[in-house]
Amino acid sequence: MSIYGTGLLAGCLLIGVGLGNGLGRMLGVQADIGGVGFAMLLLLVISGWLQRKGWWKPPTEAGIHFWGSMYIPIVVAMAASQNVAAAWSGGMVAFLAGSLAVLLGFVSVAWLGRYGRGSSVAEER
Repeated sequence: MSIYGTGLLAGCLLIGVGLGNGLGRMLGVQADIGGVGFAMLLLLVISGWLQRKGWWKPPTEAGIHFWGSMYIPIVVAMAASQNVAAAWSGGMVAFLAGSLAVLLGFVSVAWLGRYGRGSSVAEER
């Protein structure tokens, strides 16, 4: 049954990318404009409709949760590899600016992690 959730996700992605490419062509841009966003909106609408009809079963949901947990790391890895390749071909200044942004991101996450941990302990009391 989890294959149905995966199939639903794949179908929504294909329709969303088609809509994004169509929108790009209408606007004269040779790119996908919002295809993944359209796919996620379509997935939300269809899954809500299936839940109201009572056709949404927990094994079907498992397929969507599996790919949902895989989606973020895959997209981050793809974006990171594209950004590094673009920065490297753009010259040393672009590469250093990207490296500085990553370093600041690491420091910010560490700081926010410590700050968030301290406030959650105070809220529990």
